[in-house]
Amino acid sequence: MRVKSGSKFEDLYKFSRLVKVDNWIYSSNTAGRNYQTREISSHTSEQAHQALSNLEKSLASLGAKLSDVVRFHVSVATPDDLDPVLKAIADRVGANDPAHTIAIGPLPQPEMKLELAIIAYKRDPNVPDVVHSITV
Repeated sequence: MRVKSGSKFEDLYKFSRLVKVDNWIYSSNTAGRNYQTREISSHTSEQAHQALSNLEKSLASLGAKLSDVVRFHVSVATPDDLDPVLKAIADRVGANDPAHTIAIGPLPQPEMKLELAIIAYKRDPNVPDVVHSITV
């Protein structure tokens, strides 16, 4: 199943916002732009929350939520942008503690401070999530 968010770029470049295969959900990079108004904040934290809201709405269309995310791929424009993005993710995913991959470097448009991509797994609600702590 594929989810389209209505972005003109999805049609132009032939991609989907999300792709669901069995219980796995994969996202394309998602920016902190409000896709309805096309506006983007100049503040990293606000862009991060908007990107998370964009992902959250897309996930909801598949009956999933941010707490189902098992991996975030975080791309930020500068090292200074990283902390506000990670704090926004921590605020929004709750006790889920997904894995992270982080990349720092230029983004497609100069006003963009970040892009987020996710992998989510829609768990069986009857199977508890187990946290196993180790020392490394």
